[in-house]
Amino acid sequence: MDEPVFSEPWQAEAFAMTVALHERGLFSWSEWAEMLSAEVKRGDVAADGSDYYDCWLRALEALLAAKGVAPAGDVDALAEAWQRAAHATPHGKPILLENDPQPAKPV
Repeated sequence: MDEPVFSEPWQAEAFAMTVALHERGLFSWSEWAEMLSAEVKRGDVAADGSDYYDCWLRALEALLAAKGVAPAGDVDALAEAWQRAAHATPHGKPILLENDPQPAKPV
């Protein structure tokens, strides 16, 4: 029996975002391959490849930061806001960024 390609929905979403951004011309496939390769070759990755999509996500974030599209600080702040929103959302309800009890500070 074939195993699923993605073990978590976020992995499929990260894959789809990468393909879509490439198709829109944000980066070349060779730029992507170089960034992903650097992440996969880091010394702290799992030998069994179980964290491959963690590497994928780090590569995507790094490439977006390098292109000036999404600086690392902005990505981190948004991820933290989603985490707070998730913790503040009652079970069974949709997680909305508006549920973040600590709204973003004006720039």
